[in-house]
Amino acid sequence: MDPIKGLKKNLEMSIQAKHQFLADDEALSLFAKAVETVVDRYQRGGRIYIAGNGGSAADAQHLAAEFVSKLARDRAPLPAEALTVDSSTITAIANDYGYDQVFSRQLAGKATDKDIFLGITTSGQSPNVLKALEQCRIMGVPSIVFCGRDGGAARVMADHCIIVPGADTSTIQELHIILAHTLCECVESAMFD
Repeated sequence: MDPIKGLKKNLEMSIQAKHQFLADDEALSLFAKAVETVVDRYQRGGRIYIAGNGGSAADAQHLAAEFVSKLARDRAPLPAEALTVDSSTITAIANDYGYDQVFSRQLAGKATDKDIFLGITTSGQSPNVLKALEQCRIMGVPSIVFCGRDGGAARVMADHCIIVPGADTSTIQELHIILAHTLCECVESAMFD
């Protein structure tokens, strides 16, 4: 592939997906409600747990770091944890209970009804994210999912399902990181303005 043509093609796909999302009033409204729920959980003294697989696991860690450190302003840390970082816990759960339990079992042991869960899955079909959403329902923990395509099973399982457009995983993940940064920026503004 010609590098310039490849870059132009990917930039065009990204721009088109962003314009499409920008025009989706329902998705924008769902995102605003999700932000309100995160702010409410923090005001109750809760924390956000974040999880995903592969690139979405990296995004979970990235977002948790933004909450604990800062994104745009100096402020007190906000409690956040990526459920993707403890290799001993993940491998123990995967070995003893199966990989589909690696997030739900952590939530069962850590989360309270003050907390919130954010799952990131480009397909909306990741079994371990779906199990985490089930666990949230059992525990009364509100849930958000960032996903793509048609939202998969996560669409009906999450309290707030934000589906972004894009034909490719890479485009979906680009929009997810915009959602993540905007979520953190809005929470910072609400909590520390």
